[in-house]
Amino acid sequence: MGEIKVSPDYNWFRGTVPLKKIIVDDDDSKIWSLYDAGPRSIRCPLIFLGTADAFPADFGSDWMGYRVIAVHLFGASLGGFLAQKFAEYTHKSPRVHSLILCNSFSDTSIFNQTWTANSFWLMPAFMLKKIVLGNFSSGPVDPMMADAIDFMVDRLESLGQSELASRLTLNCQNSYVEPHKIRDIPVTIMDVFDQSALSTEAKEEMYKLYPNARRAHLKTGGNFPYLCRSAEVNLYVQIHLLQFHGTKYAAIDPSMVSAEELEVQKGSLGISQEEQ
Repeated sequence: MGEIKVSPDYNWFRGTVPLKKIIVDDDDSKIWSLYDAGPRSIRCPLIFLGTADAFPADFGSDWMGYRVIAVHLFGASLGGFLAQKFAEYTHKSPRVHSLILCNSFSDTSIFNQTWTANSFWLMPAFMLKKIVLGNFSSGPVDPMMADAIDFMVDRLESLGQSELASRLTLNCQNSYVEPHKIRDIPVTIMDVFDQSALSTEAKEEMYKLYPNARRAHLKTGGNFPYLCRSAEVNLYVQIHLLQFHGTKYAAIDPSMVSAEELEVQKGSLGISQEEQ
C-alpha cells in the first residue's frame, strides 16, 4: 500500500502544513480536523470536505497558491452531500459561492439504509468497517486505483467506533437536498464512468437537480478519483475556479497560476465539460 503514503507530495504537505483540531461544541466530543494552507490575501478561499488525510494525498504542493478554509466548497461523496446541505442551510445569508461535487449524491435514500441509520451507534467498530468496505471495489483495478483503495483502507482502520457510526448515520439517515434554495450557485458535477458506489440513477438525479451545472467526467477513477486521478481532478477544480478569476470571489493567487496557463492546460488535456 505504500505508494501514496510515502509519496513526496503527501509527506511534504503533512510535514509543512500542521493538522489543526477545533472543538465545535461545549465539550470536547465534537472535533473538526483540518489543514489550513495558502496565501492569507485570498478573500474567498476554498475548502475540501471529506477525510482530512485524503486531500493532502491528492493535492499536495499543487495547492499552495490557493487559500483553503471556506466559501468555495469541494465535496467528495458524503462531503459533497454535506456541502450541498451547508449551502442550503445558509441560503438566506449566503456563505457558499460555488460547489464542486465529486461522486456525490443529493438524497440518502439511494443507499437503502435509512431504516438502519439510527442503529449504527450500537454496532461494534469491526461491523461498521465491514459496511464501509462493502462499497469498495473488489475486482481487478489498475495500480493507481489499488493504491488509492489501500490508502483509504488504512485511513479507515484509524477511525474509532463513534467516528464510523456518525459518518454512516449522516450518510444513511433520511435526508435530501432542496435544490431550489441553491439554484443560483455555480456547480460542477464530477463523476466517473467506471464502477463506483453511486448508481447510474443517482448520477442522473444529480444532473436533473442541477441542469445548469458543468459536468466533469473521468473515464476511470472508482470511488476515489481525487487520489488515483489527482492530476485530472486538480485541473477540473482549477477550471471551475477560473470563472471567478479577477473578481473578489477569486480563490487563486494570480501570481501562482495565470488564466492563460489554465487555458493551455485545459486544451492539452482535451477536457470535455458540458454546460446544459
